[in-house]
Amino acid sequence: MDMKRIVEKKQRLNRRKMRVRRKITGTAERPRLTVYKSNKNIYAQVIDDVKGHTITSVSTQGGEYSALKVNVEDAAKLGEALGNSLKELKVTEVVFDRNGRLYHGVIKAFADGARKSGIKF
Repeated sequence: MDMKRIVEKKQRLNRRKMRVRRKITGTAERPRLTVYKSNKNIYAQVIDDVKGHTITSVSTQGGEYSALKVNVEDAAKLGEALGNSLKELKVTEVVFDRNGRLYHGVIKAFADGARKSGIKF
């Protein structure tokens, strides 16, 4: 890919991200679950936008989930792990923020894993 195509791709991603973020916010009753995927890792945070702090987070970079990779099966496991930690905090509903990514593949598997553990969105 030449530089122009790379820049255009990043601009499209940023436009999708801003379009989604204009419409959703997280509250204490229903926080925002945001997912970021790179080529090497998956990061997820549950954020209360009103107070401006992170409730819980999970990632494949370091820690107990560092053995997981960026694929559909491991994303589902990571989603279940986040869902279980949310259930411990007595959070049952969240707003899903796909962070500009398209809802398929790893992002969809992560969301399905969180739903499987009982989180509603």
